[in-house]
Amino acid sequence: MICFMKPAFDQRIALALEERRQQGLNRQLTGLCGGNGSRFSAGEHAYLNFSSNDYLGLATDAELANAWKKGIDLLGNGSAASPLVTGFSSAHQALESRLCQWLGYSRAILFSSGFSANQAMLFALLQKGDLLLQDKLNHASLIEAGMLSPATMKRFKHNDVTHLKALIEPNALVVTEGVFSMDGDSAPLQAIEQCLPNSAWLAVDDAHGIGVLGEQGRGSCNQAGVKPQILVVTFGKAFGLSGAAILCDESTGDYLTQFARHHVYSTAMPPSLAYALTHAIDLIDTQQWRRDKLQELQACYHDQCASLEGYVETDSPIKPVLMGSSARALSVANALREQGFWLTAIRSPTVPVDGARLRITLTANHTVEHVTQLASALKRVLED
Repeated sequence: MICFMKPAFDQRIALALEERRQQGLNRQLTGLCGGNGSRFSAGEHAYLNFSSNDYLGLATDAELANAWKKGIDLLGNGSAASPLVTGFSSAHQALESRLCQWLGYSRAILFSSGFSANQAMLFALLQKGDLLLQDKLNHASLIEAGMLSPATMKRFKHNDVTHLKALIEPNALVVTEGVFSMDGDSAPLQAIEQCLPNSAWLAVDDAHGIGVLGEQGRGSCNQAGVKPQILVVTFGKAFGLSGAAILCDESTGDYLTQFARHHVYSTAMPPSLAYALTHAIDLIDTQQWRRDKLQELQACYHDQCASLEGYVETDSPIKPVLMGSSARALSVANALREQGFWLTAIRSPTVPVDGARLRITLTANHTVEHVTQLASALKRVLED
């Protein structure tokens, strides 16, 4: 009898998947109907959605939808090429100009995702011999890019400026998030900026702060009175759409146009999307009621949930409830789904092994009644 061994890739895939299942860390996709709103359905069941990053409620906004439709009518569907070929249109140019005017930079370089923007930034800027200092809890796109870059990367303890000072050297690049996606806390941007030598640069990924914090929603850096050399903003959260941009000075923008491979060699975002994003900035800039609504909901959530075990106070719409083990996080999330609340259990490797949590997010489309209902359900499940 002839025994055939599986090829190495088959074995590797099978073992990795089995290990994930045994650890209780397996993930799976669920097809949702209306998942970008405050309510959606999965199969025959309806849920209140507390897992969305649509902080300002723009993902379902009719005015923004009409702007995108108008963009399609004016500009067609796809961009059909990379930016340096024929993919850069007047709509892209207008979006870059509006971003610069709004955020106070001279250049904005567009990308199809925040992941691409972060990786392009580090791959393009860093060379062998450079020192890259990253907050320990930075997003996977930043940490992975730092590991793969030719620079020497060191990670400072989360939001620990004293530790950063012990590592800092001239000409270093310091990278932090403005608001951290799994903890909902903010970086001490003023203290970080003040500890940097004049020759060092600061880069801030403000994916979860832009639109939500600061004057007219200009983000974490505006709120802190800080202007980093590099500011990354993404459009898949508060903007309600998708894509990203790197904000910088003129010469850095020219440099990224030449050497940021994720920008140079990727098909540009659809011009209709760029058209809609320009309109989204206008909505974020002028509709303060959306941020006021979030403040009201956050105050309600604090009043209702501050006494809960695992509660973490934050100034952002991201409200983690620490569970500890992955098994407990999954159990509580599933129990809440049975009561009609969709919350995501965040587990390793996204967070530390003993740091599993529920990641609750509030949006301007929620109501005080929604938050009160969630709080009551949380109390019932956690007390069982």
